[in-house]
Parts: sequence; C-alpha cells; structure tokens
Amino acid sequence: MNFKKIMMFKNGHVFLVVLFASFGLVSCNSNKAIENEVDILNLSIKIPAGPNSWALNNTSETSKMMKDEGIENWTDLKTVVHTYFKTDTSGKLHLGLNVNVPEGTSRIKVTLADQIKTIKLTGSENHTVAVGVFDVQAGYNRIEIVGVEKSGPVVANIAEVLLGGPATEGNLNFIKEDFYFGRRGPSVHLTYVVPENKDVEWFYNEINVPEDEDVIGSYFMANGFMDGYFGIQVNSETERRILFSVWSPFDTQDPKEIPEDHKIILMGKGQGVKTGEFGNEGSGGQSYKVYDWKPNTTYKFLLKGVPAENNSTDYTAYFYTPEEDTWNLIASFRRPQGSRYLKKLYSFLENFVPATGDISRKANYNNQWVYTTDNQWHELINAKFTADATARKESRMDYAGGVNGNQFFMENCGFFSNTTPIDSEFTRTANGVAPNIDFTQLEVPKK
Repeated sequence: MNFKKIMMFKNGHVFLVVLFASFGLVSCNSNKAIENEVDILNLSIKIPAGPNSWALNNTSETSKMMKDEGIENWTDLKTVVHTYFKTDTSGKLHLGLNVNVPEGTSRIKVTLADQIKTIKLTGSENHTVAVGVFDVQAGYNRIEIVGVEKSGPVVANIAEVLLGGPATEGNLNFIKEDFYFGRRGPSVHLTYVVPENKDVEWFYNEINVPEDEDVIGSYFMANGFMDGYFGIQVNSETERRILFSVWSPFDTQDPKEIPEDHKIILMGKGQGVKTGEFGNEGSGGQSYKVYDWKPNTTYKFLLKGVPAENNSTDYTAYFYTPEEDTWNLIASFRRPQGSRYLKKLYSFLENFVPATGDISRKANYNNQWVYTTDNQWHELINAKFTADATARKESRMDYAGGVNGNQFFMENCGFFSNTTPIDSEFTRTANGVAPNIDFTQLEVPKK
C-alpha cells in the first residue's frame, strides 16, 4: 500500500473498507467496521442454525441447544458448536450470523478452514453480524464456534448462519426441511441380486463393524426382506440389541389401528427375547434381545421365510453367537394376507438418533447366500447401492458404499465428502464356500 492508493480510496468509502478487510481489520470489535462489512458482504443464503449444528462430542448439549428455531440455551463457554454445509466450488466465502444476546455482551471465536476470527456480540434483538471472508475448498465445510467470554447468562442465540460469495455460486447443500430426518442423516441400502426363477427359503448374511464405527443410534441391518428386517443396533452407551421386525400388511403408523385379521402373530421366541408391537415407521410385530455385541467381530444372521396356512407367511430369525458357537432363535412371526417365500433381499445402515448425526459410522457386509427350495445354496455377489429421501433430495450428501475385496461396505453420517452415486452397482469377490448349517438342529419356534 502507498500514499497514492490511499488517496484513491479516500474518494470511495466502500473501497476503503474493502482494503481494511483484506488486512483483517474489520474483524476487530469496532461496531462501525462491522456494520460497514455487513453492507459489503453477500449474506443472502440463510442456513437454519439449529438443524445444521451439533455440540462437539456432547449429545446431551446437542439435544438441549439445537432447536428447529435455532441454537438456543447456550450457556457454557466450554461448549463447542459445529455447523456443516457443502459447496461444490472452492473460493471466497462470505460468512455472517443472525444472532442475539439476551443480556450483556459476548465474544465468540469462529473458525472455518483453519482461519479464525473473533467478534463481539451485543443486542437482545435478532440482527445480522458479519464474521468475515474465508477461503474454502469444495466439499463439506465445518464452521466451529466457541464462546470466549460473556457478561450475561447466555453466550448467544443464533437463528441462522448466513453465507454468500463466490464459493456459493455452485450447488450448496444443507438441511433445509424435514429437520428430524436431516439430522439423523442419510440411510443407505444394498439390494442383492438373487437367482431368477428360484424360491428362496433361507437368507444368510454376515456383518463386521470396525472399531470405533459402532456409534450410538446405529442400526446395522443385515437381513432385510419384503416384509421386515433383522440386524444389530447400538441403543445407548450401555445397551445393544439384536432386532427383528415384521410389518403388518395394514398401512398405519399406530399398531392399535390394525384389524385382527391383519395383525402379526407371534409363533415363538428364543430365550431372553422381548416381543411386542411397533409403530411410526409402518406397524407390526417386533422382537429384540439385549446382547453386548462387539466391534471387529463377525456376526452371522439367518432368516427363513415360507408360505403358511390361510394365505400367510412365517418368518423366523436366528442369530449366531461366536462365543457360544451356536445359532439362537430370536423369534418367529406369522404375517397374514400374503403367502410367499423370501423376496427383495437387502441390507441397510441407518442412524436413528439425531444427536449423533454428525458422527460417521461404517460396516462391512460379508458372505451373502440364499438357500432355495431345490436344496441348493447360491452365493450373492452382486448388489445395487441406494439411499433414502434425505440423500436423494440432497439435504445430506455424506453417504457411501462399495466393495472391498470379498465384502460390501456402507458408510453414512459424519459430513465426509466422498459421496457414492445413488444406484451404483457393485460386484464382490466370491468366497465359494457355502454356510455349513444343519437346519434340523435349529430351535423350533414354540409359543
């Protein structure tokens, strides 16, 4: 900078502010400077702060603070807030906040792409505060906000994160609607290609969850079929389950509305298994067993589906416990209003706890086989990768699937950027060795 340039800038106030901003002076606590920067930054894109933010490694704080209306009840200076969005363009990003401080003043530190700005906040009514200009790369970006000091009880209430600038000129992905499912993250599926013109009586699958991928809220579903699903869950820090459910043919979210002739009938269950009804995602019969399954351990799943009397189908699930070297009956359900063998075989990975939707989880799906009514085993080595509505409408893009040698894998949540195209088709390496199962030795369901 030289004197000639200063004289030129004196004739244009806006250009003077831009020059100061390039030296990082606008991020100081001068109210006039901040107001001027609001005027020159493009902050036209509004991201709902609560639905797109999480408290770092603190699910209780996330549940308390992150509301549909914004980030509220932020009282602890030790709480670290992360807000996520995805761009497909690298470049300059303009950042601001729609914020209020109910009492007193606060200072917060904002970090984006290793660039840090500290700003002062005051004012009990919602207003726009400019944070500054950042250089970002295409892909998922994370804004980290930390309270530095406060004179009142609340650090800040943040209604919206405001974006603009060249980096937003392409696609910009964040949760815009259906906040509950957006915060849960995208669910992903593998649909297996089964032999044509064969009736499938048994479906065998294996799952191995790598270390540290067993995140609370994960459902690693192994044996899905036209009328239900069977897999393992992480329900809390202290509880894990084996879960097997069958949908009723009656379409309702409330199991109490199901007519008698459409209800799922329990035909039998294994030791320690609890059974009942479920709703809110269709309705039907549900069974689960509390079981402390471990990461880095391969678990085996076996499902039977056969026609039964009065135009119904019997579905029976078995789970193999490696420490006991035995197959355990989970439950057997009779589903009315349809008689068939197993159809539409698939696996999925989902997160059912919104407060952990910022943490990635992954599982390997190995060694899929079906046993048909002509007494033959058939290995399933081809699968199609799909994802749910949250992914298809691009609210969340953090989902992936693929092949690693002789196993498929799926991954979701955590805001990683290596998205796998929906409807990709995969072929794994065949193992060639059919499961060694004596069906006559399996426990017969009894009421």
